[in-house]
Amino acid sequence: MKSEIAEYKKLVKKTIEESSPETDWEQFCEDLYTRIGFYQHERLVHLIVTMTFAVMTVLCLVFSGGEPNIIMLLGGLFLLLEIPYIWHYYFLENSVQEFYTLYYKAKEMLQTRKSEANLHTDK
Repeated sequence: MKSEIAEYKKLVKKTIEESSPETDWEQFCEDLYTRIGFYQHERLVHLIVTMTFAVMTVLCLVFSGGEPNIIMLLGGLFLLLEIPYIWHYYFLENSVQEFYTLYYKAKEMLQTRKSEANLHTDK
């Protein structure tokens, strides 16, 4: 998922920077909006998983009573798993936020193209 997001982000940035006249901005914005929805869903799923592991970690550590036993070991393992989940969620959150900014720029390009088209047809 990380590589897909990174590649798509590069493509979107490149398209916006080049702002080619051949670009169908309406379709581009629609596709970007759809992808943002997919990434938001992925982010939500990872938030749920991250919070579930956090709760299980705390419960294991609380129920172990501070005594070294199998429940405390299980809590430690959950804690170790929690670190990559948090890291990945952080990546997803920041990526979705960046896509919002790119989407607004693309919508701006669309409005600019529509305004330019209206000026040409009014003459």
